[in-house]
Amino acid sequence: MSQNDAMPTFESIEALTELVTARQGLYVRWSRGPEPDLGSVSSTDDLTGASMPGLSASPLDVESWWGDRPVRTWVARRLYDYSHLPRVKDERARPWVLHGREAGRGPDNEPLVRDVEPLGWIADEVISEATAVIERQPGRWGPLDRDAQTP
Repeated sequence: MSQNDAMPTFESIEALTELVTARQGLYVRWSRGPEPDLGSVSSTDDLTGASMPGLSASPLDVESWWGDRPVRTWVARRLYDYSHLPRVKDERARPWVLHGREAGRGPDNEPLVRDVEPLGWIADEVISEATAVIERQPGRWGPLDRDAQTP
């Protein structure tokens, strides 16, 4: 059984929110999974082809400026921000949660993570839940999709 197959799946945004509340040093990564990623433990800058000193990922730790706002909304936004990646980069990319140590920053100021401990896949239903949470917010927002058509 591969590492990708053996990894558990977060089935609800509540389960992921509980993890984010209980543990620091968490990230979400959109890729084919830990099995192919942990072979090299580096990402490549798409523009220049430069190898970077860790896996590019989005931090899940709640920032202090977030105050007493719902952690669920924080988690939803962190998932929603990069939900376009399977559509524009690799249709096989799936979100998964990892624990790791930041080793630097990539060209988009994203954390580059090493010492990766895979914790679980994030189910498609969780991304749907995250989208619903974001769409109910009063402000206007969309995923960080550089290729999106703007009205």
